[in-house]
Amino acid sequence: MTGPTATAVPPRAARRTPGEAGTWVFLFGDMLVFGAFFVTFLVERSKAPEVFDAARTTLHIGVGVVNTLVLLTSSLFVVLALSAIRAGANAIGTRAVAAAVVCGLGFVGLKVFEYVSLASAGHGPGANHFYLYYFILTGLHLFHVCLGLAALTFVLTQTRRSELGATRTALVEGATCFWHLVDLLWIFLFALLYLVS
Repeated sequence: MTGPTATAVPPRAARRTPGEAGTWVFLFGDMLVFGAFFVTFLVERSKAPEVFDAARTTLHIGVGVVNTLVLLTSSLFVVLALSAIRAGANAIGTRAVAAAVVCGLGFVGLKVFEYVSLASAGHGPGANHFYLYYFILTGLHLFHVCLGLAALTFVLTQTRRSELGATRTALVEGATCFWHLVDLLWIFLFALLYLVS
């Protein structure tokens, strides 16, 4: 009578943080800067809650919701693209990154529409402290979206390569992580500016 036989368990692949260490230093630093702005906004809001609440109601909540959905969709495309690139499915990666870029451009277009609409209604940065912080915070975020679009354009060029070395793979991963940060920051901004009353 023989004892139970042990089945071979394949070794688990070591978990690895995507991108390079410097990328994460930059991302966390960026989050700290935005965090400081968020705290400053909340402090200013506590000084004049009625003014901030009244101004908040003039924002286009529908545009904010659509922009949130657009960025969440773009992040999904970026996840699909990175998975495809790692698997060597470059055609899928190319289409997914291109779709993420289209979503990013859609976000920019909607944000410009909102800026023009607010300014034409007399709600420019000089109207009160709410609008000042609104334009500073969303303008800084919009700048990050533009940087993110440049990063995604770089990723798009890499999907056309037959093989990526370790350095290029780390750059692609860092670019996708930056885009996810852009998405995460917008979720906080949307809640802070459009929803908190």
